Amino acid sequence: MHGGAAQVLDTRTLNRALLDRQLLLRRSDLSPLAAIEHLVGLQAQAPNPPYIGLWTRLADFRHEDLSQLITDRRAVRIALMRCTIHLVSADDCLRLRPLLQAAIERAMAGQFGRQTSGIDPGEIADVARQLLQERPLTFAELGKAMSEHWPHRDPAALAQSARCLLPLVQVPPRGLWGVSGQAAHTTAQTWLGRPLRDVPQPDDTVLRYLAAFGPASVKDLQKWSGLTRLGEVVTRLHPKLRRYRDQTGTELFDLVGAAPLPDADTEVPVRFLPEYDNILLSHADRTRIMDEAHRPAVFTNNGIIRSTILVDGFVRGLWRITRERTSATLEIEPFSRLATADIEALTQEGARLLAFAAADSDTREVVLSQ
Repeated sequence: MHGGAAQVLDTRTLNRALLDRQLLLRRSDLSPLAAIEHLVGLQAQAPNPPYIGLWTRLADFRHEDLSQLITDRRAVRIALMRCTIHLVSADDCLRLRPLLQAAIERAMAGQFGRQTSGIDPGEIADVARQLLQERPLTFAELGKAMSEHWPHRDPAALAQSARCLLPLVQVPPRGLWGVSGQAAHTTAQTWLGRPLRDVPQPDDTVLRYLAAFGPASVKDLQKWSGLTRLGEVVTRLHPKLRRYRDQTGTELFDLVGAAPLPDADTEVPVRFLPEYDNILLSHADRTRIMDEAHRPAVFTNNGIIRSTILVDGFVRGLWRITRERTSATLEIEPFSRLATADIEALTQEGARLLAFAAADSDTREVVLSQ
């Protein structure tokens, strides 16, 4: 790692670096699968946000590009970082789940430990595995079947415990564009026909995180992954890392040999981010992308992270699409007054978003409230 005084990076420089690595300075020509792997997955609590997330990042992205990856079993939906559902490549599913398994089980113990106390976790896993090998099950079905073994326990807690103990993937049609319904699950090994990898060292994942989200601090790494003691990993990786500081003095790390950081004044196109976009969830300090004053409007009390607009690279408002029979309306709600040029850019980009997200509507309209 380079010695001497570390260069101080201001907020706008960190913002431009993040947007560049998140494929948001310009739409990328990467394939959808390559983009998913570059981003180390996309957060996917709901089926449609990954489609919007890829549309806003990739040139000429189509719904079927992702749907085909899911039906072909080259991409899967599974609980990974922070024990939340992510859309990842099949290879990353088999690689990342063993790395994160202990952290996921700790989360399970904190959330469901009381409801499952006295039951051997290995027995929970064995019973669930046998049930899921017969056919994919929803959590309601899995919990009901498991309660035959433990009739006095909460079925939902049994099913959720199984989700943490086993690498359960959501099978199609869940995750396909325009398809609704509850998620059905089976094990990753059953679905992909391959075993999980041996538990890896986190070094490679740390380097991949920095390639997609850096420069970043150890706390940022831990916030994104849910792993602890990553300071030790960063120390081990010093020869591969460049050191910076932010304006508060926090030490940041980046890859030696990474592309030069974009200039702080680099022009940035407006962008529409979907619900739960990883760019808002992958740093302990989110000021490089969002003013903390806007956090309550974006992060709701019931765990939803709303769809946002980026203007000059920063979160400046919310958006949603409402549909009525054959019409669709994109409603944009800025947090403050926007310049005329930004309104025009949002209206044009919003029309493109509507054409993608509501292609089956006869009439489409963009409405921006000021």
